[in-house]
Amino acid sequence: MRILVFNSGSSSLKFQLFGADAYTPSSILRGTVRDFGDEATCEWVYGGERERIAISASGHADAAQCVLGLLAKCDDSGQSLLSSVTAIGHRIVHGGDVFTTPTFITDHTLSLLDALSPLAPLHNPPALAVLRTCRQHLRDVPMVACFDTAFFCGLPDYVHAYALPAEWTKQPQGIRRYGFHGLAHRYMTERYYAISGQDPESSRIISLQLGHGCSAAALRDGRPVETSMGFTPLEGLIMATRPGDVDVGVVLNLLERGAVTARELSEGLNYRAGLLGLSGVSSDMQTLLAMEAQGHVGAKLAVRAFCHRARKYLGAYLAVLGGADAIVFGGGIGEQAAGIRARICAGMEWCGLALDVQANQAAMGVETRISAADSRLVAYVIPVDEEILIAQETLSCVRVDRA
Repeated sequence: MRILVFNSGSSSLKFQLFGADAYTPSSILRGTVRDFGDEATCEWVYGGERERIAISASGHADAAQCVLGLLAKCDDSGQSLLSSVTAIGHRIVHGGDVFTTPTFITDHTLSLLDALSPLAPLHNPPALAVLRTCRQHLRDVPMVACFDTAFFCGLPDYVHAYALPAEWTKQPQGIRRYGFHGLAHRYMTERYYAISGQDPESSRIISLQLGHGCSAAALRDGRPVETSMGFTPLEGLIMATRPGDVDVGVVLNLLERGAVTARELSEGLNYRAGLLGLSGVSSDMQTLLAMEAQGHVGAKLAVRAFCHRARKYLGAYLAVLGGADAIVFGGGIGEQAAGIRARICAGMEWCGLALDVQANQAAMGVETRISAADSRLVAYVIPVDEEILIAQETLSCVRVDRA
């Protein structure tokens, strides 16, 4: 069997092709389409060779079309890689109350997912566009949706609940905290258990997924008990273009004064806030770090606020867990920005955390420990591979369906 996986981000499309003869899928080809527009790029690695082409892709549907075209070409044996695909897995960010396990895609499933799109406007619509493109070209290939929210469906009721009037939160609205980045947090923690040898049933882990979107999670005994995102992916940490925690009074004030419409408010909170809003110049952390070094005031503000918010959540989750055994960093910033990791962890000796300066500086996109040898609370960088989890879940669904 071969499993094709699509992972739709808000501004990119990752894809991987897996061989799945054994229980654990193995990667055959992996790549990314990014910088959507007339000068988008598609890069991939296959057979140890890295290739890159320029394409025109206005959005995720065009990007998926490009990937399918790429896979339709023959490999060295003269066989189309696309013709060997036996199932396709898709990452869907928001599953709401409806989807808490991997689910086969049907016309009915699609209609239910469309209704959830307003809750994750940066993520669900692009993912569904990719899904529909695949169905158009590979109608007979079974497809499975894997949900970011599923990992957090078992959060305690007092964590799920918002302190709002009861009539607002009753079904069918489903207004409660769902949590997101579940696949990323699951991957980081499972890999930590594998490389550390720690027993999940007696562990306290804090995972930080820091990328274009950012979130934190606290796990006790292998199960999540808190997370920073809520009803939508807007809550919690400061992100590239999303603000994280904001006093709802600000939103009320803007609406009551007529300063913005509801549509303008949604657009601003999703696309123009966060690092971009604070700095006034960029949503990219590496760019902001370079500008901060040159004395740019807005960049300095954005970076300091980002690190402060992450430290605040780290401290809160230490309180929730009564201490921790490990802190795990993942995501583009978490995996690549040693300086950001150092700032978040600075002065945390009181809780037993001390970084190894050299190990942290050398950790660039590699799976490694970055805490000092005598640190009671260990810290790791674990590059996230959500696609392998999606492939595993897709494979399990297909095998159960065929049994």
